[in-house]
Amino acid sequence: MLLTKTRDFALAALVSTTFFMPAAAAFAEDAKPREAVITVTGEGHATVAPDMAVVTLAVVQQAKTAQDALDQNNKAMGAVLATLKENGIAERDLQTSGFSVQPQYTYPNDKDGHTQPPVLNGYQVTNGLTVRVRDLTKLGGLLDQAIKLGVNQGGDIQFTNDKPDAVLAEARKNAVADAATKAKTLTEAAGVKLGRIVSIHEGGIAAPPQPYMRAMAASAPMDKAVPVATGENEYNASVSITYSIQQ
Repeated sequence: MLLTKTRDFALAALVSTTFFMPAAAAFAEDAKPREAVITVTGEGHATVAPDMAVVTLAVVQQAKTAQDALDQNNKAMGAVLATLKENGIAERDLQTSGFSVQPQYTYPNDKDGHTQPPVLNGYQVTNGLTVRVRDLTKLGGLLDQAIKLGVNQGGDIQFTNDKPDAVLAEARKNAVADAATKAKTLTEAAGVKLGRIVSIHEGGIAAPPQPYMRAMAASAPMDKAVPVATGENEYNASVSITYSIQQ
């Protein structure tokens, strides 16, 4: 019996010690003074001339029957695709971006002004095309030819860059430099010294395309190539950096 009590006492002491040691360690850890830090956000910008344009075009045809509208649309879009390919646009840079067949109704009124049941008067077929133009010197001429061949809707252009890695790297470096300048200014104003970098977190990367809008109409005179101004693309980066403070 005495042996059993001794074992129970030893086990209870061991359990108490096991639970007490982590708690004591956690308390000691909390008791340590925490490192003083400062967190700043930097923004960086870099610009570069675009080297590619993404153009949205569409052929819209109407006819009494859906088949007639489809045949007319296919003929026009086929001519557009053939011309684009002849001018160096690769298959990988041509993508159908929308296709629809929609009935067209009129909503007549009787002599008393009451609305009558809709009357089907034809069909409209729309075939959309997204084109990537990698040689911007050809852009105006391609738009001109596309309109003459039947493109009568669209015209939205987004200027972008095929490989923006270098300009994005420049924007990131500028963001880090901006954060460092802010941290130095703040610590100097507070009368403390800037220490080591504790952490770095990258924020968002923004590469907004530069749109050039032109509404296209089949009746528009196109004696000359469409004038196009490419401008520059601005890429933006942000970074959040935490520094230690030496007091």
